[in-house]
Amino acid sequence: MNYDIVAIIVSCLLVLSYYLYLARKNRNAPDSSTHILNARVRKRWVKMIMDSDKKEILAVQTLRNSVLAANFMASTSILLTIGTLNISDKIGQWALKWHPFGFTHSFSPEIWQLKLGLLLLVFSMAFFCFSMAVRLFNHVGYMINLPEDPATDNNLYEQTSAYLNKAGSYYTIGIRSFFFSLPIVLWFFGPYFLIAATLGLIGGLTLLDKVPK
Repeated sequence: MNYDIVAIIVSCLLVLSYYLYLARKNRNAPDSSTHILNARVRKRWVKMIMDSDKKEILAVQTLRNSVLAANFMASTSILLTIGTLNISDKIGQWALKWHPFGFTHSFSPEIWQLKLGLLLLVFSMAFFCFSMAVRLFNHVGYMINLPEDPATDNNLYEQTSAYLNKAGSYYTIGIRSFFFSLPIVLWFFGPYFLIAATLGLIGGLTLLDKVPK
């Protein structure tokens, strides 16, 4: 039996179960979700900015901060991706050194390549999401400062809110990608570390996804 395969299947099922639980909870108690609360706050912020003639500087500064944060995280993602590629040629040597300290009973080069591939995929996904967040934040910067047009005012408000919430969603997915890289990193030390890290991550996400009181 390959314990690494069993561990990754169990880990994926745990994460899937958590998000199914979260989706059900959001439907039954939407006021308890930070994601729904954040979407409502961003929509109200767009309404406040577009209804006021003296909030342009506030809008520019807020969006600038969001762009800088997403840009920094995108840069971090690509650096981690490059770092992962640079160490890929040493994975065989490190595997032989780490293997005696792990809990696995057999060593498979293919499994170690799978671990590296998943880690690379997670960092690449984070880079894509943060880049898309930067793109959408920039679009919002143009849209939110347009002059009022009674014929299209409501449509513009809805579109701007949708762009901003989509940018926020991409940013959240990018952050979650970083979170999910931690269990994969610990997976290199053994399958039991992967399951333990996944359980710890789900516990942390439970606190993050709940509106603080």
